[in-house]
Amino acid sequence: MKNRDCFGPFRRKVFLRTTAVLGAAAAVIYLLCAVLLRGRFTNGMVALFQNILGMDYDEALLFYERTIRSHRDAIILLFLLLVFAGLFYGYLRWLTRYFASISRGMDALLQDVPGEISLPPELLPIERKMNLAKHTFDRQKSDMLLAEQKKNDLVMYLAHDLKTPLASAIGCLNLLRDEGQLPEELREKYLSIALAKAERLEDLINEFLEIARYSLPTITLQYREINLKRLLEQLAYEFQPVLDRKRLTCRLAAGEDLLLKCDGDKMQRVFDNLLRNAVLYSYDGTEITLGAERCGESVRVTVSNCGGTIPRENLGRIFEQFYRLDTGRGSDGAGLGLAIAKQIVTLHKGTIAAESEDGLTVFTVTLPTGEQERPERTETGSASEEGSS
Repeated sequence: MKNRDCFGPFRRKVFLRTTAVLGAAAAVIYLLCAVLLRGRFTNGMVALFQNILGMDYDEALLFYERTIRSHRDAIILLFLLLVFAGLFYGYLRWLTRYFASISRGMDALLQDVPGEISLPPELLPIERKMNLAKHTFDRQKSDMLLAEQKKNDLVMYLAHDLKTPLASAIGCLNLLRDEGQLPEELREKYLSIALAKAERLEDLINEFLEIARYSLPTITLQYREINLKRLLEQLAYEFQPVLDRKRLTCRLAAGEDLLLKCDGDKMQRVFDNLLRNAVLYSYDGTEITLGAERCGESVRVTVSNCGGTIPRENLGRIFEQFYRLDTGRGSDGAGLGLAIAKQIVTLHKGTIAAESEDGLTVFTVTLPTGEQERPERTETGSASEEGSS
């Protein structure tokens, strides 16, 4: 019913044009029959024969009787057919203009001609659907180009990040092979360097596998109720050796019995990445703060550290894949930590954001408490595939 209403103007125009053609045909037929059946036509034809063929009146009349009058019905039928054929051809030519317009619109759609597709006003519903299809194709093409660019970026960053530690490990091993008389201290030093670089390669490969895993079409979240404060306390304890190396302190500011329904293992990965990022970019001897509080039906977790201020134009990019704020620290990470964190938070229907001003950088994660029933399988299509600073 909706489509019929949409094509109402087209139906009305076709109906009016058909009625006009039939009316014109009836008028022509009436005039033709009236002329042929009246005496004026006979007198006119007799006079024509007299003037052209040089006949007298009786000869011209007799010629008219034999050639025209005796075949009048056939002549009338022939004229009727010619009139109908002419009017019908004109009608079809008018009607097929709409199909020609649709054909041009399809060509514009297939050839990706820039701009909107335009059809006659009577075909507005088809025009809208064609433009909708065109916009869909354009968006899909843009998504394909973006996916191709991301794939190329992945290859580029993978080669760049793996090349440095691999070259160092190969150099050390070659030195150990070629220099048989190295002192034991140097041999031990080069072995330690090669082992460290090999372990770095393993970490990088694990990070790439991790981001690939979180980019799958679907991922199952195992929801359970956790004590958020205890999770953050355990995390701070595990990071103590790393904190000590930079003379950092970690202060926890969270209320008692702060419960959260989520996938505990994956959320631990989020806070691990945020705390690791804070340690990496904190000034030596400063304090990192882990905060957690309930805000209505949500829980807000903050990780703040004192370090260099992130430029405002870079705040929107720090969650992009492979993005590093400090390009000089190429070996410190593949630029995937914050990307994975955002993936996981988005899976939990939460948000993650960053602020940086006057040397204080704060990452804020907001999550629903999960008191209402949550679906066990969550789509990741809407999750942003982004990376860390």
